[in-house]
Amino acid sequence: MNTVNRSIKLPRPAHDGKLALEAAFLGRRSIRDYRQGPLDLNEISQLLWAAQGIVRPGGYRTCPSAGALYPLELQVVAGAVEGLPCGCYRYDIANHAMLLENERDIRGVLATAALGQSMISRAPATIAISAIFERTTRRYGERGMRYVFMEAGHAAQNIHLQAVSLNLGTVVIGAFRDEEVKRVMGFGPRESPLLLMPVGRI
Repeated sequence: MNTVNRSIKLPRPAHDGKLALEAAFLGRRSIRDYRQGPLDLNEISQLLWAAQGIVRPGGYRTCPSAGALYPLELQVVAGAVEGLPCGCYRYDIANHAMLLENERDIRGVLATAALGQSMISRAPATIAISAIFERTTRRYGERGMRYVFMEAGHAAQNIHLQAVSLNLGTVVIGAFRDEEVKRVMGFGPRESPLLLMPVGRI
């Protein structure tokens, strides 16, 4: 049975966390070392929703987007997530679900593509932020490139603050070989990797 592109519904995200926003600011750190132990689907759900989840009718999301064009895509490289087979998943934003794109544990090869940054191979999961620039540049031209990068920064900070509220650690990684990451992740020619964020217990 071919399970690739199988949809996995995510748990409903919480909207009433117990940690004050100001406390999350104080706790935000770049963390590269993680304790042993898997993540769970509730945590993955919350992190993805924080980054690009829909918050009101019309498809408006947790992050601002120039012209509400939403060029970003999110993928989860899962290696140790309870209830989730190893593999690479794409966040289906409209349905708050994940689509299985391949069933391999690619953490090691992704770490190699990221210049040997071993925290990617050690983390239970890594969230990848990519972009399809044409969604924005077809309206805004070259300046749209800037808007896409700004949006990626908003999404990364949301992930980071949500991780703090869940007592998880993460770090933003921008140093990698683009073409290798595209190959490892299975991106098409129009999709460009922007950031990698390994996530683990602290």
